[in-house]
Amino acid sequence: MELTAIIVVVLALIVTIYGVLIYNNLVRLKHDVARSWSNIDVAVKQRHDELPKLVEVCKRYMGYEQETLERVIRARGAVFEARSRGDVAKLGSAETALRAGLGQLFALAENYPELKADEAFKHLSTRVSQLEEAIADRRELYNDGVNLNNVRIEQFPDALVARAFGFKPFDLLEFADARADVDLGKLFG
Repeated sequence: MELTAIIVVVLALIVTIYGVLIYNNLVRLKHDVARSWSNIDVAVKQRHDELPKLVEVCKRYMGYEQETLERVIRARGAVFEARSRGDVAKLGSAETALRAGLGQLFALAENYPELKADEAFKHLSTRVSQLEEAIADRRELYNDGVNLNNVRIEQFPDALVARAFGFKPFDLLEFADARADVDLGKLFG
């Protein structure tokens, strides 16, 4: 009887230790996703702060392109709202609209040599482009973390621990590559 009790205690201890390891790994994944989201948030906020400056510089030269400038500002507001609520799905669609607006803005800037030569425009457009690349890179890291988390909470035996402690899946951050969709014929035709 004593040997059976020892075996049961050892097995219970092994299962408990394994459960703790699974739990700790799931916690780490959850925090990795949160950190990745925070990194995206920082880059989106930085770009949010730069866009009014870029639009203001463009307004000086692009008086007839008010609709494009307003589209960028509306999309910027939608991104800010989705970001502040942590709504990944709405952020994705707002990012798509903003990227389309920026693509049109940069394409239209080609018609304004004075604007293209303006140092403030050059600096701000370079800065916004760098932030776009940073957001894309950070989005990739975020989506990798989300994917790892979501797979782990569905796999056995992790799913048992995840359900017991309320671990939830995260949404991927998806947006279309709107820059490729800019129809230059419509813009200049």
